Amino acid sequence: MLHLLAGLICIYALTCVKVVYGQNEKGERFLCTAVPIDKDTSCPVQSLPVQSASVQEEELRNTVMQLRETILQQKETIVNQLGTIKELTSKLSRCESDSETFRKMNKDTMDDVPKDPNDTIDVLGKTMQSLKDRLENLEQQQMRANISGASFPNELRNLLQRRLEDLENQLLKKVNELEEEKSQLYNETVAHRQRTDSTLNSLMNRISELEKGGAGFKSPENFKISLPLRTNYLFGQVKKSLPEMYAFTICMWLKSGSSPGIGTPFSYGVPGQANEIVLIEWGHNPIELLINDKVAQLPLSLSDGRWHHICITWTTRDGLWEAYQDGQRLGSGENLAPWHPIKPGGVLILGQEQDVVGGRFDATQAFVGELSHFNVWDRVLRSTDIVAMSNCSSYMPGNVVAWTDSNIEVFGGASKWPLELCEDRLFDN
Repeated sequence: MLHLLAGLICIYALTCVKVVYGQNEKGERFLCTAVPIDKDTSCPVQSLPVQSASVQEEELRNTVMQLRETILQQKETIVNQLGTIKELTSKLSRCESDSETFRKMNKDTMDDVPKDPNDTIDVLGKTMQSLKDRLENLEQQQMRANISGASFPNELRNLLQRRLEDLENQLLKKVNELEEEKSQLYNETVAHRQRTDSTLNSLMNRISELEKGGAGFKSPENFKISLPLRTNYLFGQVKKSLPEMYAFTICMWLKSGSSPGIGTPFSYGVPGQANEIVLIEWGHNPIELLINDKVAQLPLSLSDGRWHHICITWTTRDGLWEAYQDGQRLGSGENLAPWHPIKPGGVLILGQEQDVVGGRFDATQAFVGELSHFNVWDRVLRSTDIVAMSNCSSYMPGNVVAWTDSNIEVFGGASKWPLELCEDRLFDN
């Protein structure tokens, strides 16, 4: 019955709806729709504008493009998420592996004795606290046992008490040792800092003096001659000869660590007298000054491998002589070749002793080391001038022989090297 009524209603509705399979002249179309039985059957359908096929195709195309872009974006997101998941899975696996390794290491080293002193103190402290707790527990058990009348083993409590005292002594000993080490380290650090500060201050003062360009050491020729072997063929020679002199001062810097004796720093020979002026130390003899083959022993010490400033003065009047080392007058005397003038026209050799004028050297008497700033004056210098040269506060070239490269020749393998003498001496000291 219901089906029959529905069919009739549909037929009736169709009579008021113009059904077409195309489009009328006005560009309109009509739709057929079902209407409930109890409603008005007049045609309620509103006419809709008809869109062209090209517009529909364009909308569909845009929709397809949007769906395609959305799918590509979702695909890219999924790929990124898969990569992230893979990376996190790898990190998780490594973490689990490291965790397992760490647990095994802890298990293997659980019973190791700590190497650090602080760890040792912590372990001893924990052990003492554990023993104290056990001791208190035993005392409480003993009290309860005494109250109940039962017997309690005192030996165990005494053993724990002794063990606790031993651990306390060990802890105190360790703390004292650490305190001593700390104090010693602090003292060494303070001393080292003081030495470093002192050296830096000396260097800064020296740099300031050089920058000011005042009375600092200004050598016209900064070089040294090196005589490294004890031979009879390594030597230096002064090109100039000495004039006749009635007094002299001879100064030089030298550095030698040879033993026994430093040898002969210089010698001056003239025809008929090979030992006109000689400074020599050979064998186990003291340093000697020879003038016209007469001898005076000098209280100098030069074989410690450091740079030393040496000055020797002499005058023919009463044969008075003086010997200076590093600015200090260490000795003096008289009657050394009195009233004898130094003869001219001889040969001045550095590093060898002459048996004949200019030759016949003896290797056992050769100087081994380094020599610089050999200067000769024809007068006795004041002690203040000698001190100033020795502490590098002034420089005075000799008026008879001056230390310049053009005045010195080297032979037999002896060599010349650049030298900043006062800086080298500072580092030596």
